[in-house]
Amino acid sequence: QVQLVESGGGLVQPGGSLRLSCVVSAGTTRFNAMHWYRRAPGKQREFVAGITSGGTTTKYADSVKGRFTISGDNAKNTVFLQMNSLKPEDTAVYYCNPAHLIGVASTYWGQGTQVTVSS
Repeated sequence: QVQLVESGGGLVQPGGSLRLSCVVSAGTTRFNAMHWYRRAPGKQREFVAGITSGGTTTKYADSVKGRFTISGDNAKNTVFLQMNSLKPEDTAVYYCNPAHLIGVASTYWGQGTQVTVSS
C-alpha cells in the first residue's frame, strides 16, 4: 500500500513563496516519476509538475513554468514543489502522485495540502 503525506501548504500573499513536501511511504524509487497536481475550488484536478525518478526530466504546466520547481530526494522518499511568485489563481489543494510514466497520473493520491494565495 502506498501512503502519501503532503505538507507545506498555507496562506501566503501574492508574490510570496511556499515549499511543498510529499513523503512516499513505499519509496520514491519504486516509481518512474513523481507528479504534483492541484484542484482549485469548482474545478477539475490539473497537472502542475512532474519529474522522472532520476531527476533527468521535468515537465510543467504552462501556467507555472518559470515560477515552480519540482525536485526529489530519493534517500528521504520525498518530492518537493518550490512555488515562487504565487498568484491568487494558484489557490488550490495540491496533491503528489507517484506514477510509472511522467505526465500520466496513477491512482495513488494523498489527502493533499491547501495553498491559499490572498492579500
